[in-house]
Amino acid sequence: MRNNHIYNQISNQKRRKKLNIEAVEESIGYTFKNKELLENALRHTSYAYENNVSSNEKLEFLGDSILEFISSKYIYGKYPKLKEGEMTKVRATVVCEASLYKVAKLHNFSDFLYLGKSEIKTGGNKRPAILADSVEAVIAAIYLDGGLKEAEKFIIENLKDEIEIATKHVGNKDYKTVLQEKLQVHGEVKIEYEITKESGPDHDKTFEAQVKCNGKVLAKGSGKSKKEAHMMAAKKALENFK
Repeated sequence: MRNNHIYNQISNQKRRKKLNIEAVEESIGYTFKNKELLENALRHTSYAYENNVSSNEKLEFLGDSILEFISSKYIYGKYPKLKEGEMTKVRATVVCEASLYKVAKLHNFSDFLYLGKSEIKTGGNKRPAILADSVEAVIAAIYLDGGLKEAEKFIIENLKDEIEIATKHVGNKDYKTVLQEKLQVHGEVKIEYEITKESGPDHDKTFEAQVKCNGKVLAKGSGKSKKEAHMMAAKKALENFK
């Protein structure tokens, strides 16, 4: 039964995605002149390998640079009172897997990704790393199709709230410190961070981590570095306390 379900997912994948390209455009607020750019941005490497087509890796590479530039430009102009180090912290908070994952969820990218059989089987369309990468690829696709102004419009519309929140907390303690203080309010406890999984090529790894208190797993998180994965696990643990 499960194999039939997977087969149906795969066989319907192309048809469903093509029918919904317009839905993606409507959601992101940009209509492509070259539809192939958008389709390419949504093609994961697993699908590209199985179907001998280009993946979104190169677009992701370009989109990452555009995202960093535009966010830096926006922070510099919008928040002139921030110090250089504070601007860097704000940008790092926003230009990360967690924030981009939220953007992907907002626009339902999980419904439109082209995935290979292996990724479909393991629920790849729900993986934060894959979804975050697709956002960077879409940013690059918008830039190539419509120029920097259109790419900037998409980035700012989707991340300005995250940037605003980050500027208000830029002087605050990081998630790991806050979690430690919260857990130790009644005395010493043993807090451990562990990397539980590494995936992706060497130049673009994704790390998954978990945080434990006295041996009990509190939460898990993922990121493009071990440090970010630890931080996201701590953030999730704090959210679970609420």
